[in-house]
Amino acid sequence: MYNSNLKKTTMAEMKTGHENYGAENIQVLEGLEPVRKRPWMYIGSTDERGLHHLVWEIVDNSIDEAMAGYCDEITVTLHKDGACSVEDNGRGIPVEKHSKTGVSTLETILTVLHAGWKFGWGGYKVSGGLHGVGASVVNALSTKLEAWVHRDGKIYHQVFNMWVSEGEIQVVGKTKKTGTIIKFYPDATIFKITTDFDYKTIKNRMRQQAYLTKGIKLTLNDERKNENYNFYFEGGIKSYVNFLNKNESTIGKVFYAEKEKNDILVEVSLQYNKDYSDNIISFVNNIHTPEGWTHMTGFRTALTRTINKYARDKAILKEKDQNLTNEDVIEGIVVVLSIKVIDPQFEGQTKAKLGTNEARGAVDSVFSEKFMEFLEENPASAKSICEKVNLAAKARLAARAARDTVIRKGALEGMTLPGKLADCSSKDPANSEIYIVEGDSAGWSAKQGRDREHQAILPLRGKILNTEQARIDKIFASEQIKNLIIAMGTSIGETFDITKLRYHRIVIMTDADVDGAHIRTLLLTFFFRYMKDIIKGWYLYIAQPPLYKLTKGKNSWYVYNEEQKEKIIAENDIIWDNIQRYKGLGEMNPEQLWETTMDPEQRKMYKVGIEDSQRADEMFKILMGGEVAPRRKFIQSRAKSVKNLDV
Repeated sequence: MYNSNLKKTTMAEMKTGHENYGAENIQVLEGLEPVRKRPWMYIGSTDERGLHHLVWEIVDNSIDEAMAGYCDEITVTLHKDGACSVEDNGRGIPVEKHSKTGVSTLETILTVLHAGWKFGWGGYKVSGGLHGVGASVVNALSTKLEAWVHRDGKIYHQVFNMWVSEGEIQVVGKTKKTGTIIKFYPDATIFKITTDFDYKTIKNRMRQQAYLTKGIKLTLNDERKNENYNFYFEGGIKSYVNFLNKNESTIGKVFYAEKEKNDILVEVSLQYNKDYSDNIISFVNNIHTPEGWTHMTGFRTALTRTINKYARDKAILKEKDQNLTNEDVIEGIVVVLSIKVIDPQFEGQTKAKLGTNEARGAVDSVFSEKFMEFLEENPASAKSICEKVNLAAKARLAARAARDTVIRKGALEGMTLPGKLADCSSKDPANSEIYIVEGDSAGWSAKQGRDREHQAILPLRGKILNTEQARIDKIFASEQIKNLIIAMGTSIGETFDITKLRYHRIVIMTDADVDGAHIRTLLLTFFFRYMKDIIKGWYLYIAQPPLYKLTKGKNSWYVYNEEQKEKIIAENDIIWDNIQRYKGLGEMNPEQLWETTMDPEQRKMYKVGIEDSQRADEMFKILMGGEVAPRRKFIQSRAKSVKNLDV
């Protein structure tokens, strides 16, 4: 919690010496038991995201040491026995007995919630992980945790089972190194979905951290698959922008600036490309803040104001009432914003949102000054950027005119819903769902077999517009997309309003073939680019129609994959001539479609969410963007693993 009576500390005083890093700097606030009772309050969830949050908590502590200048190597190892270990070459967690707890400082940090170096003023001045809060949470949610500390020429070791120490800390050897190793085994009773760490997820996170902390080496070892990866970037976030734009046709030079303002260190880099979507990633003390808030507000305000001022000064904007909006200036932009804040005010343990008010002014001031200098000193880049945002502004105005036409038409017709939409009777969004169905024949079966009280049906004819390669004005010109927007009720773009969503379950239902997969991807692209809050709110689903119907005598089985088919055939001695392969949804009669795909008691569905926004953005650009080479590489690298190719 923020304390306004604390002594203000400047960035120059950020580092604290080794002699001040001891037991008395660790302050104890409260116990550990709440973590196991309500783990989602501390790690966000108990699914794959929560599991990997354990890794982030320990790595963040090591990153804190790096930001303070005491660590330049961090190694994460995924062990064959299911454990994960994090090793750094920092100063090593203090090990002497703590005066308030009567046990070692290491044990205090690992068993008492809110016991950490950050809470003692004189500890880390800039911290992402709470150095002790995260460690104790990880211990609480693990069946076993081991800690080794290299400090003062000795190796210290302590073991915890179900977060309780097996005994006092022991000296187990001598060393010339310093640093800490934490090895933990996630508790399967907490993480019931999986306790298997994903190599790619951790690799992407470590790459991100290496970009954010110049001069630090991060290593990932996976003993399970005998894989390893090393990261080291001298260019910092400027290199990060280059990485994010690697598959794009870029516009102008890469902008980079770093400056301290009011004890907040602001570092920002950006570059435009010819794409229509933006990719803005922000961090506070190396912690990703996907929901942004104060620092992102400062950036967006400054970006819009600065480009408007430059365009007016250079007579690019000639009409007095012509103004570029934030929607115009972020089209095709790739930004990495990283700030360092003393005692940041985050919302929640997962730190997705920054509430520190001073961050807004600091980012606004630094970016305005440095970006205007960049535009003045790089006229060719500035001209290209202005041409890009001017095109975006023209598209926005065209889209507004098209949208206004749609709205006026709807108003004249009493807000008529699309003619092909068979709406449900319920007007309560929480009890209403809509099936977006491929084809008129499947639409007819779905309309006849549905629960009319709660299920609406919207058939689509063929493949919809690829919205990855279209501006919003083209989207409003597409009849099928327009029908989809009206059916959702939220509008789109600057007038999007999630509170007006008419259905809280939006189900994409396409054929189980290549064309169906393509249509499904086109719809996912549209929702990700233009109605992302629908995905963030967990309102989007993908239906799973069966591939086969197996019959023997009076018994029948609906089968959803090849492995299930082979198993049922073997167990029931089914002959091949009774096997029915569903090529499309239209082959099912209304009763079959209800029974297999639409009945809430029987159906199988995938719930669509965004685990990693950056990876999702990159994947949509590869699969649906205008650049052919990245897509060809993606297909070639995965061709050998494709099963049951439908040609």
